Amino acid sequence: MEKNFVCFISDVHLGLKVGDTAERERRVVSAIESLPPETTALYLLGDIFDFWYEYKYVVPKGYTRFFGALAKLSDRGVKLFFFKGNHDVWAFGYFKEELGMEILEQPYYTKIGDKIFCLAHGDGLDKSDKKYLFLKSLFHNKFLQRLFSNIHPRWAFALANSWSKHNRLRKRAFYKFKGAEDSLYKFICEQERLKPADYFLFGHLHTPGEIFTPAGGVMYVLGEWINGCDYLLYEVNSNTMEWRSGKI
Repeated sequence: MEKNFVCFISDVHLGLKVGDTAERERRVVSAIESLPPETTALYLLGDIFDFWYEYKYVVPKGYTRFFGALAKLSDRGVKLFFFKGNHDVWAFGYFKEELGMEILEQPYYTKIGDKIFCLAHGDGLDKSDKKYLFLKSLFHNKFLQRLFSNIHPRWAFALANSWSKHNRLRKRAFYKFKGAEDSLYKFICEQERLKPADYFLFGHLHTPGEIFTPAGGVMYVLGEWINGCDYLLYEVNSNTMEWRSGKI
């Protein structure tokens, strides 16, 4: 039986001015270019960019090699999917128009082979975090987005990059996956009572991990690419999930 692969990548944070930014792009491009020829889909689970904002006539500078690698996949028929993370929430029509990449809303359920997948970036699913939910509502507010669009890109990107770098350096430990005590795991336990799945895949937490769910599913947390570069490759016909590393 012919093999069929699906790839999942999250939290690359392209453009983050911490560490070697060019090397980070080279690593993710190398990972994309090394995907098996039988790959049929690539899911980008959010925070692929450390900051992304689309103006009407302006798109962010850089990422040429990354977009080129995605374009090659798209041209050969690989389906591309993108989840907005908390850092690249302002993605609108550019990815669809230029790359044929579909933007999905979390949590997103889909059938891959004969298995059900629940996919999400993971931010904002903890409904008890009222402070973050309020901040997220501001990011998604259409009126505020229009106001932000009036800021010159030079100043908008300088402000966003400065804030992100400061935040990363202040929180060097990043997030940690707490297993059964993690809020995302608790979200899954509630979610699968209403809508079970075989696999639950998330980013956002920056710590690769996996754990079984009460109903027999498996939760995976993908890694980040600032310090590591772990991603997942799923072989559909054999129902095999494999951790891969983007290290060159």
